[in-house]
Amino acid sequence: MAEAKNYVVLQIVLKEKFLGTGSGNLTELEQAINAQAALGYRLHTITTSASGSKGLGGGDRIQATLIFERL
Repeated sequence: MAEAKNYVVLQIVLKEKFLGTGSGNLTELEQAINAQAALGYRLHTITTSASGSKGLGGGDRIQATLIFERL
């Protein structure tokens, strides 16, 4: 039988919108948080780091590292 994990770590890359400002995929972040909450975890820590542009139309990227703790 597999043991339950006390912590889960996820990394999500948020890409800047092609036009305008802000992230183009915040719903992906929201879905990841809600999926872990449905499994009985709460968000313990979130950190972010910026990684520059990938060229024309690439936009800036932010890497979010989320640590979830079992309730």
